Amino acid sequence: MSAGINTHGIWAIYRFEMARALRTLWQSLVTPVITTSLYFVVFGGAIGSRMQEVGGVGYGSFIVPGLIMLSLLTQSISNASIGIYFPKFTGTMFELLSAPVSPMEMVVGYVGAAATKSIVLGLIILATAALFVPLQIAHPIAMLSFLVLTSVTFSLFGFIIGIWAKGFEQLSFVPALLVTPLTFLGGSFYSIDMLPEPWRTVSLFNPVVYLVSGFRWAFFDKGDVSVLVSLGVTALFLVACLVLVGWIFKTGWRLKN
Repeated sequence: MSAGINTHGIWAIYRFEMARALRTLWQSLVTPVITTSLYFVVFGGAIGSRMQEVGGVGYGSFIVPGLIMLSLLTQSISNASIGIYFPKFTGTMFELLSAPVSPMEMVVGYVGAAATKSIVLGLIILATAALFVPLQIAHPIAMLSFLVLTSVTFSLFGFIIGIWAKGFEQLSFVPALLVTPLTFLGGSFYSIDMLPEPWRTVSLFNPVVYLVSGFRWAFFDKGDVSVLVSLGVTALFLVACLVLVGWIFKTGWRLKN
């Protein structure tokens, strides 16, 4: 065990969160897979019959990275926000803060569990999509890297939302009214190159465009923006979340109310 790091505390939080996911397996895993499959059937069937290819890639295959990213973002935020909100809701946050567990260990435990669940879900959706359309991953290591980086980043974001939220309705506010619309408008089901100006330029202000484009590049070796720019935007958001989490624990903002 590394000096100053209580791996037992991290492992305890991680196991508890993973056990909670297993107790709600239908909500945590089955429902997102079914929902994504329905998206795939509807968009792939209805639009795919009229739009055979996008950038030389069959439309059914083209939307797979976007569908995975849609589930990845929403589930990462949901898993992490609910995980840290429950101690506040039940009043056990005081016990958690007084336990011999540092803020870093707490974050690693909760965010690690949320990211693990999201990564597993993403891989299951990928396997499910492979049953419908032929898939070829041009850069498998890059694909896994984007999968892990995005899951960790948005799990951190969800952790922040869970601390900020004062009620269950606020937990669903950001995913439902911000993340999901941005994902739909971020090129999940189309290439932003298909948009006329000025809408293509406007789309570049949507951060999800860079996530979807980078992930799609890992599959098809092509994206709407440079893969380095996609990676940079994701890393920048990760750093911003880390800084904000550090500030929250330093000031105690909303940790006890």
